[in-house]
Amino acid sequence: MTNQSQKTILCITSYEKGQEFMRECKRRGSYVILLTVTTLEDANWPRESIDELFYMPDLSKVDEVIRGVSFLARSRIIDRIVALDDYDVLTGAALREHLRIPGMGDTTMRYFRDKLAMRVKAQEHGFPVPEFVHVLNYGRLHEYMARVPPPWMLKPRLEASTIGIAKINTPEELWSRLDVLGDQQSFYLLERYISGDVYHVDSLVFDRQVVFAEAHRYGRPPWRCFTKAAYPLPARFPVGPKTS
Repeated sequence: MTNQSQKTILCITSYEKGQEFMRECKRRGSYVILLTVTTLEDANWPRESIDELFYMPDLSKVDEVIRGVSFLARSRIIDRIVALDDYDVLTGAALREHLRIPGMGDTTMRYFRDKLAMRVKAQEHGFPVPEFVHVLNYGRLHEYMARVPPPWMLKPRLEASTIGIAKINTPEELWSRLDVLGDQQSFYLLERYISGDVYHVDSLVFDRQVVFAEAHRYGRPPWRCFTKAAYPLPARFPVGPKTS
């Protein structure tokens, strides 16, 4: 158990990563709890830096994770929750909301994980965004397709990277796909396809200030790579004097 001055950090991850982060937390005197998936029971975790290690079958089942972590909290005071992987950001936010722990909640989380929320927020702040529409109201979908020329990209809102993205060439093709999606279609958006180079920027933000940023150019459009069951090959893009 922890003393009153020691902070307890719960790390959650569905993939084998975050080892150095957990080591640093331990070096700084924190009590480290790791919650990961059962299939990673024998993974190369920094066990010398982990005070308690727990497993669940699937961390994407948010209600089950909330119940499990709430059970742990009966005898532990959890100060911070850190999602170590993209896929666990949603679960981490839901846990903070439920346990009322400081940090990013559901609404803020969507600006990092929900492709629709990202576009709406960027548009509100004047950033150029390809024309898009939420796959929700059919009248708006008809109006969008009449106004914006194809092709369009049908994108799942909460998947990482380009997983699940499809290129749509005709309205008939869209309606056919929506029939297959059924009640899941509101978890998608439709966006204008723009050809050209694709860049990815990694950054660190502290106290609302960008303290690090590095841009990379993909060798091929990522959605083409994932469609062909391959992985994108990002090439490092030199950072100019203003961002170095």
